[in-house]
Amino acid sequence: QVQLEESGGGLVQPGGSLRLSCAASGFTFSNYAMKWYRQAPGKERELVADIISNGGSTSYADSVKGRFTISRDNGKNTVYLQMNSLKPEDTAVYYCNVKKNYIYYWGQGTQVTVSS
Repeated sequence: QVQLEESGGGLVQPGGSLRLSCAASGFTFSNYAMKWYRQAPGKERELVADIISNGGSTSYADSVKGRFTISRDNGKNTVYLQMNSLKPEDTAVYYCNVKKNYIYYWGQGTQVTVSS
């Protein structure tokens, strides 16, 4: 029943910006923390950003702190990831995530490629 759908990925030059979205359904969105993860080829999936249920507190991986911003619109059941000052090492498939009833749910992912 839980469904997550990422969008907004694409090709961008180093130093550029991109905004990812994740549309959620099948659960009471406003009651859950949401997270963004990313996974590059051959690498482990890593946590990028975290936001609490009401959006009042956020946290970030050191590698993206100061460049990425996670936000949410509980009225739209959507979580966002604004990515600025992008670097080639940000290239990965980005996934949104929610943990509900001890289960981790994932979307299909959206590809972000940072290259000149």
